[in-house]
Amino acid sequence: MSAPSSPTPRPDTLAAPGAGRHKAALVLFSGGQDSTTCLAQALSQFERVETLGFDYGQRHDVEMRVRLDVRRALAQRFPQWAPRLGEDHVLSLDVLRQIGGSSLTEDVAFAMQADGLPNTFVPGRNLLFLTLAGALAYRRGLSVIVTGVCETDYSGYPDCRDDTMKAQQLALNLGLDRRLRIDTPLMWLDKAQTWQLARELGGEALVELIRTETHTCYQGVRDVLHDWGYGCGRCPACELRAHGWAQWRAQHAA
Repeated sequence: MSAPSSPTPRPDTLAAPGAGRHKAALVLFSGGQDSTTCLAQALSQFERVETLGFDYGQRHDVEMRVRLDVRRALAQRFPQWAPRLGEDHVLSLDVLRQIGGSSLTEDVAFAMQADGLPNTFVPGRNLLFLTLAGALAYRRGLSVIVTGVCETDYSGYPDCRDDTMKAQQLALNLGLDRRLRIDTPLMWLDKAQTWQLARELGGEALVELIRTETHTCYQGVRDVLHDWGYGCGRCPACELRAHGWAQWRAQHAA
């Protein structure tokens, strides 16, 4: 089954010639809104989809718990995708906590750094994620790596940019001597368009699953359900998600 078109036209910057030959994918899956949308799209495109999560010493372990619940919910509520959903993998990256300096791994308040980046930036995180994903994909016979990075609605992280993804794909292909493709289906979408993509993939059922099951909040708040989902409502991740929800609902009602 082919994926529906994106809410707005976007260049498929990382698509390789002969992309139709790819049948199996590895999705970097945190259990948040973006990675869940990417997983749903992958399940609609590929015959076999495996997931990969990273335990890198996050301040809150709710992310690691929620991601398994989201996987189960996807398989239960979308039985047409269940046979395609393969194994889940978790790799440890404690080294990122040892390096320190991020509010995602240390108990410090959110703030902007002197270089203009928020202190939620974990330097090298996505580069390490994709390198390890490439090694795992190599071993598992998976030819596509799917990640929810985006440079439309984001905090300025340099390792979420399209140019970074192109360079990383080239490095993996050269270093592994294997034709791997990095898919970034959300690269040119804002959060409102990401909600719309979810609706196109799985209707209101998928939107509701993402709203009530996924977790994005940097503070790990899981006891307050807003109209856009669980979270503190104040951290940058919650603000982006809430703004995108409000924008999408306004467009959807029009």
